[in-house]
Amino acid sequence: MIALPPEDRALSPHTGYTRAHWEAVADRLLNAAWRWASPHGARLDLPGRPSANGAVSDGLEGYARTFLAAAFRVAGGGDPRDWLGRYAEGLVAGTKEGPEEWPPILDYHDRGQPMVESASIALGLRLTRPWLWDRLDGGEQDRVEEWLRGALRHVPAPNNWYLFPFTVAGFLESVGRGDAETARARTRALDLLEVWYRGQGWYSDGDGRAFDHYNGWALHLYPVLDNHLSRTSTQHDDRLREHLETFSRLFGDDGAPLHFGRSLTYRFAAASAVALGAVTGHTPLAPGVSRRLLSGSLRYFLDRGAVDANGLLTLGWHGPHEPTLQFYSGPASPYWASKAFVGLLAPADHPLWTDIEGDTPGDAVFSLPKTGFLVQSAHGVVRLHNHGSDHVRSHEGESAADDDPHYGRQAYSTSTGPSFTVADNHFAVVVDGVRSVRRRVHPLGAGHGDGWGWAASSHLPAFTPGPPLVPGLRVESVTVAVGPHELRAHRVIGAPPDAVVEQTGWAAPDSTLHPLHGWAGQDEIPTATAFTDHARVRRLTGPAHGTALHAAFASLTPTTYRPTARVTGTTIEVDWPDGSRTTVDFEPLTVRRSRG
Repeated sequence: MIALPPEDRALSPHTGYTRAHWEAVADRLLNAAWRWASPHGARLDLPGRPSANGAVSDGLEGYARTFLAAAFRVAGGGDPRDWLGRYAEGLVAGTKEGPEEWPPILDYHDRGQPMVESASIALGLRLTRPWLWDRLDGGEQDRVEEWLRGALRHVPAPNNWYLFPFTVAGFLESVGRGDAETARARTRALDLLEVWYRGQGWYSDGDGRAFDHYNGWALHLYPVLDNHLSRTSTQHDDRLREHLETFSRLFGDDGAPLHFGRSLTYRFAAASAVALGAVTGHTPLAPGVSRRLLSGSLRYFLDRGAVDANGLLTLGWHGPHEPTLQFYSGPASPYWASKAFVGLLAPADHPLWTDIEGDTPGDAVFSLPKTGFLVQSAHGVVRLHNHGSDHVRSHEGESAADDDPHYGRQAYSTSTGPSFTVADNHFAVVVDGVRSVRRRVHPLGAGHGDGWGWAASSHLPAFTPGPPLVPGLRVESVTVAVGPHELRAHRVIGAPPDAVVEQTGWAAPDSTLHPLHGWAGQDEIPTATAFTDHARVRRLTGPAHGTALHAAFASLTPTTYRPTARVTGTTIEVDWPDGSRTTVDFEPLTVRRSRG
């Protein structure tokens, strides 16, 4: 637990948190992490599961990511605890020959994690220049520059990593050390951002279709913060504003972000784009609403065990949770959450901190056609129906057959996580006893009306073990959200003889999954998630041969509400108890809603 100042429910009626709480959390996280510092502070060797990058790289990560939190803390409110004295000593020790020398920055496929950390160090140095960089002697500055330039001379991963040399180059140019090499790194990153921008304020994290939290804590953060520090303006500022129009509605009333995508152990970093918008003014949100989202996200995790008895952020979601992690996750990885402290760049008299916390939007249904998302918020919980983000790399074919629970499910929410023992929110084709996985997703469209919306996609079911694809087999899926209710409709094409299909529901303590058409059996499977050890997944099963239609009604909570369905040819008509009708026609694909 972290000791915090008293709550202020007059200023912050929803969370009780103020700027003083953010300062206190930063100071206490830093103080706990520094107990694990190497003798000269170049590494913070935090305890816990090592990453695939090795212990020395993990220690550098501990230095870099906590340095970023310290930099935001100092740049926005001074350095009463002399954090920067420690980081200066560590910087010098890490960039000269000796026992604490940092590993060199290499290509991403050759233990390239130091390139990631170089961006946090460069950004921290830029934010704290008067306190740290300007106080180094010329030789020390030269050695720091030489280490950082490794990021400009090696190959980043083909995604948000290009913003790491961009950020290094931005720092070097800001201290008069720019040249053709720094200009090239910045131009290359900005050119790629134009390729990856898909509209409606959303970037793909690379050439494929990876829409996730990296939008906020990387793809928007680095270029917009660079603009802010250099006092320039580009199209990236307007894109952040547009992004926040919808992204700000992806937090639950309890402050939880969506449990969706990779690197979820970064936790409240999910709110960093909200903070950046408030600091720079590139936001559609009132200052009190921004703080409600920021503080809500921070408090959500602090109240649920994200910090252990040693005061350290754990590897997981609420508390430790191994399935949430990736191969690159190490003991200091959760300190990417430091990016949320960008809000401290707003001074104490800024409206972000002085306005009364505002209300978040109420229940709503809306679509994001550019990403293939359908968003459904009801009763304080946000659901995201995913018909467009798959995180399949551009060079991988349709047959990428490894299940990815963080992207491959049909739906995610702010109150549930995917199961890692049984595929929840999944439509599977079972052939010869092998269940298919959903990997590369092809969006087919999305739209919304008053209180309802839809999104659709297709995929080629992939199998492992065995041949990865079944010739001719394809699945087309449509999700329709009506208030708090869900219709899940599918057309299976080319199913081989004796194939079986399965539809699963939410991994939750209790939920609803009701057969409407094409199902012969149902059961329930106990499982665990990052949220609870006592979840259950409801499952429907039915035969499929050739072309077949299937439909189910789902809800995140128990309900006796029951629509009915009838099928004619390629059309599914669903009548709802309120007298309305939803019509899904697969040929050609159209989705309509009517009354009476």
